[in-house]
Amino acid sequence: MSTENEGTAVPPAPSAPPVPVDTSAASVPPEQAPGPGSHGAAPAGHDWPAPTHEAHSPQGAPTATLPHVPPGAPEGAGPAPEGGAWPPPPPPTPSYSGGGGSGDGWGSSYQQPAPKSGGGRGGLVAAVLVAALIAGGVGGGIGYWAADRNDDSSGSTTVSAPSGGGDLKRDPGTVAGVAATALPSTVTIEAEGSNGEGGTGTGFVFDTQGHILTNNHVVAEAVENGKLSATFSNGKKYDAEVVGHAQGYDVAVIKLKKAPAGLKPLPLGNSDKVAVGDSTIAIGAPFGLSNTVTTGIISAKNRPVASSDGSSGSKASYMSALQTDASINPGNSGGPLLDAKGSVIGINSAIQSTSGGLGGTSQSGSIGLGFAIPVNQAKNVAQELIRTGEPVYPVIGASVFLEEGTGGAKITEQGASGSDAVTPGGPADKAGLKPGDVITKLDDRVIDSGPTLIGEIWTHKPGDTVELTYTRDGKQQTAELTLGQRKGDS
Repeated sequence: MSTENEGTAVPPAPSAPPVPVDTSAASVPPEQAPGPGSHGAAPAGHDWPAPTHEAHSPQGAPTATLPHVPPGAPEGAGPAPEGGAWPPPPPPTPSYSGGGGSGDGWGSSYQQPAPKSGGGRGGLVAAVLVAALIAGGVGGGIGYWAADRNDDSSGSTTVSAPSGGGDLKRDPGTVAGVAATALPSTVTIEAEGSNGEGGTGTGFVFDTQGHILTNNHVVAEAVENGKLSATFSNGKKYDAEVVGHAQGYDVAVIKLKKAPAGLKPLPLGNSDKVAVGDSTIAIGAPFGLSNTVTTGIISAKNRPVASSDGSSGSKASYMSALQTDASINPGNSGGPLLDAKGSVIGINSAIQSTSGGLGGTSQSGSIGLGFAIPVNQAKNVAQELIRTGEPVYPVIGASVFLEEGTGGAKITEQGASGSDAVTPGGPADKAGLKPGDVITKLDDRVIDSGPTLIGEIWTHKPGDTVELTYTRDGKQQTAELTLGQRKGDS
């Protein structure tokens, strides 16, 4: 997982942090961006971290190409692989452009892919369809030959089921029942910047007024004079605009310009009540394949995650995430993570990859380590964005180191640009905290690094009172602190 902070790159976190789930790429060849910079410090809910290196938006990725048709292939069946083998293997997965990261987890960047051209997405769909049609054609021919042989012999006959699969009753609590209810309220988002670059992600209906909840990094390219559209599962497409976006939370709200009547918002669950082992259902558009449904469980809670939207001059996003093994891939970003009853418990946002992640020199898919923003936090952020158009962040008014190995979140000796590490008169100052103190707990949450502290702070609201446990000169102390606030991402 990558992040960019306060003039320095963020070092690896102790919990093997993930990389962001990037939006799906376009049909232009990829290019790589530069690697991470040096380690440093960032404010714990104080001054906004500045970037250390730029992660350039990709030019896109090639679409899947279809192999040649061998002699003797069924007419219209489509191309076949080299070497004459028939039927052909499944089509290749399109590669995604590298983001210039070094595979260093927290220090590697990721990038926003370019928008898909009409041919790019069509190429992938065509490849999938061709493979399916070939398999059906060959199977049909063998089936006819076998049936014809059975007619001429006294062999056994098959027995048909009394009704087809479409006649089965699917209860609301089943995966099929949940998917049938949720899919009509889930959209595929296409974002394009003024420079023509962008990508594809996912979102879901937040209210009947046409607000759609998604990730900031899904719409980042379209914020400044860009283009946005949202396509429902029935194929109807609507233009949209950004209402507000919070880079720190990686949450954004867009609104359909001509929202249809009868929109059905997805019900929001309570992410605080989620337990490890609970069933999960993820819906999204992985690699541009809209309306894809996958399942898994909650693998862990309160997983510290830091990421960047991949744009030039990007800043860090932090979350205390829900971890799931439901398959999440590029294009799933912004989609709902549902519980077994179909209630939203999170927004799919990031994955961990064995290849250094989706921001490395190559992009790979799910290995069962996906991360979602808890819906309780996302709901609060979305409501603030709809009400005011800008996010509000809780702060403690102190800067902390982002490196691991400090045994917690250590307050720096000096803040950004030579400012005070502890803001005079701020929450930390009033609680008696000083530079060099190492914060090890926030309420009952163990704090093992600066990014973990920031993620935990941001699960609260300004004005909340929290208890901090910290060490000073080898002695453990506690202090109550009332969180302050900062408006906006800058």
